[in-house]
Amino acid sequence: MLKSIDRRLNADVLHALALMGHGDTLVLADINFPAASTAAGTPYGRLLHLSGLTLGEAAAAVLTLLPLDTLAEPACRMQVDGDAETVLPVQAEAQAAIDAADPDAGRIASLARQDFYAAARGAFAVITTGDQRFYGTLILRKGAIAP
Repeated sequence: MLKSIDRRLNADVLHALALMGHGDTLVLADINFPAASTAAGTPYGRLLHLSGLTLGEAAAAVLTLLPLDTLAEPACRMQVDGDAETVLPVQAEAQAAIDAADPDAGRIASLARQDFYAAARGAFAVITTGDQRFYGTLILRKGAIAP
């Protein structure tokens, strides 16, 4: 056990977060998301697990360590099919986690399903959560920490 590290984060997730650089992206995915095949198509092929957490809980834990990008969209969600404006409760929980970690991050951007899948295939890692709710997917872009 280490001090000041959220106990919900496991060693594999901590290692991936430490290896990520500015602009790298991280997918947090619900249990319905094709995480294994998406991770297999990423440059690093990393599939990680936070199986006992909801999307909001996983985002909150990750964001205790991950700075969000300020030069590009810091986060995006998968749009509800045919309804780009609707923000589901699972996505609102992720927004609340982002707001708590970085009040200046702004609203989560949205991507159509196929665009989200394409963006996810470029991620540094994919983390599956235990969230069973539809559209419980999020991409976070790592920022930099100023000197």
